[in-house]
Amino acid sequence: MSNIELRKINSENWREALGLSVHVDQQKFVADVSPPVAIALAKAYIRPDGKLVDPYGIYNQNKMIGFFNLHYIPESKEDYWLFHFFIDKSFQRSGFGSDSIKELIKHLKHTHPSCNRLRLTVHPENKAGKLFYIKLGFIDDQTLTYGEPTYSIYI
Repeated sequence: MSNIELRKINSENWREALGLSVHVDQQKFVADVSPPVAIALAKAYIRPDGKLVDPYGIYNQNKMIGFFNLHYIPESKEDYWLFHFFIDKSFQRSGFGSDSIKELIKHLKHTHPSCNRLRLTVHPENKAGKLFYIKLGFIDDQTLTYGEPTYSIYI
C-alpha cells in the first residue's frame, strides 16, 4: 500500500511541480502545453468559469509524483471538478493513480463536507483513462464538457 499525501502547490513546491511530466503520447490527455503543470497553475490564477482552483501535488514518501487541479464552487454539492490529473511518467503503473483518487475523495469528504459528487472529463481517445475511472467507480454522464465525455462519482 502506498503512502499518498496531497499538498497544495505553493511558493515552496511550485518548481518541483513544473518538473513533472507524462509520456509524449499521453501529453494531449493532460494539457495542450508542456509542462502540463504550467497551464494548470495559470488556471489557478485565472479561475475559469469563476470557480476556485486549487492546484495539488501528489506525494509519496515526501517526493512529488503527480499533480491535479481541483475546480469548485465552495459549499456546492455537485460542482467539484478534477482537471489535469496525472502521475509523473517515472511513477506510472505502480498503483499511485488509484491511490491518489481514493485519497482525493477522503480529502473532499473532510475539507468540503457539502460535496457529494466529483466530476471530470476524459479525452475521447484516452481509452485507458476511461477504463481507469470506471474501475474506480466513476460513471459516464453521457454528456460532453469542453467537448470531452464527462464522468462522475458520488461520494
